[in-house]
Amino acid sequence: MKRVVVVNGPNLNLLGTREPHIYGTRSLKDLEETVRSKAKSLDLEVIFYQSNHEGEIIDFLQKHAPGSAGIVINPAALTHYSVALYDCLQALALPVVEVHISNIHAREEYRSKSVTARAARGVITGLGFAGYEMALDFLSKQE
Repeated sequence: MKRVVVVNGPNLNLLGTREPHIYGTRSLKDLEETVRSKAKSLDLEVIFYQSNHEGEIIDFLQKHAPGSAGIVINPAALTHYSVALYDCLQALALPVVEVHISNIHAREEYRSKSVTARAARGVITGLGFAGYEMALDFLSKQE
């Protein structure tokens, strides 16, 4: 069974309560259930992780991503400035899909720039939790 690592960055633990007009009313637990259900339907094993700390995310990826079929990552605020996370994703040399719940291009100017996207095969933005499901779908078809 293929394994996929799904990582969520800073403040995504506040899903459901943080700016529901942007992120919706579903929680991180709801997202995990959505991801696990989709993964099961694709015969994928999922390692799900969230942290508010850049270094912890990098440590997690370096430990758990090698040998996986790929990475689904919502870097959240790290998207816009984390060269360290970008370097980590590049070094792992795995298929990466960057996902954003909101449309980062329809928000504040600084949010439309993604430093980490260059390490990704693709970026899905603005489709809510469905973006994670699409990312899993894509990764399930990678060799």
